[in-house]
Amino acid sequence: MAFQERVFSGVQPSGNLHLGNYLGAIKRFVELQDRYSCIYCVVDLHAITVWQDPAELPRAIREVAAAFIACGIDPQQHIVFNQSQVAEHAELAWVFNCVARLGWLNRMTQFKEKAGKDRENASVGLYAYPTLMAADILVYRATHVPVGEDQKQHLELSRDIAQKFNNDFAGSIRDKGFGDAFFPLPEPLITGEATRVMSLRDGTKKMSKSDASDYSRINLTDDADAIAQKIRKAKTDPDPLPSEPKGLEHRPEADNLVGIYAALADSSRAAVLAQYGNAQFSTFKTALVDLAVAKLGPITTEMQRLLRNPLAIDAILADGAARAQKLAHETMKAVKDIVGFVRR
Repeated sequence: MAFQERVFSGVQPSGNLHLGNYLGAIKRFVELQDRYSCIYCVVDLHAITVWQDPAELPRAIREVAAAFIACGIDPQQHIVFNQSQVAEHAELAWVFNCVARLGWLNRMTQFKEKAGKDRENASVGLYAYPTLMAADILVYRATHVPVGEDQKQHLELSRDIAQKFNNDFAGSIRDKGFGDAFFPLPEPLITGEATRVMSLRDGTKKMSKSDASDYSRINLTDDADAIAQKIRKAKTDPDPLPSEPKGLEHRPEADNLVGIYAALADSSRAAVLAQYGNAQFSTFKTALVDLAVAKLGPITTEMQRLLRNPLAIDAILADGAARAQKLAHETMKAVKDIVGFVRR
């Protein structure tokens, strides 16, 4: 059957949104609004797979919502909400826990990375995170998901779960009038430059809020002076910029800065190097400072304005949750019928 094209994606409210979140996710979300019906979620259920301070979590949730809106997502034309307000996410996740295979979850590299050596003390939620992610997407029967490289494996698992559900319940799906498949197999949307933004202090590590050095990242709440200082102090190497992308190989810090410039300018690495090839980093960094301040300054200002009125943000989230819940409820009604549950 043909599925209505719909985009779903989410961002964790883990605090200190940074340039990597913007270029790797939120900027993509904004660009997709003109082509798809979009659902963008603050995934607070995912956040609590590791300890979150209950006094800080509401602020972090509102910060992500403010970033969505400040970056240009329209919460009236599309849906913006926080995950915990729509119970069907967790409900479908349990069904998927019973569809997914243990061996599939054992292969998830992100759990191994996050749990580390003390795996026995990791939460069950952290281990089962990918089945909730599959439920997030499929409770809306979304067809497309903008993902970074580190989430591709989870999206593949979502496709595997959707396929297995469709196969396991094929007869019931047909009997209930849903054709050959109830769930779509969601496709990844990975486009443009700098989908994976690296640390300003180490070009081999992803930009992260958990890095001890604040100079490793540009926060979306940084002012112009902070942005300028961090870019000027960003690690580089002694050689000038190459004139073509091949010259960035084995130069992770140079590659990262060129990728950031390209993504902010809606350009390509090749175009950036055509302009700045053979230039010293001091010259290039000055240009990057000007570009970053011009692009990020208005976002910071608007986020600060929105965060001064938390009740207005809460109203946007509540409205989005009500609209999302209508879609999710219809999916869960059908899932219960397909699985064979007795319902009201």
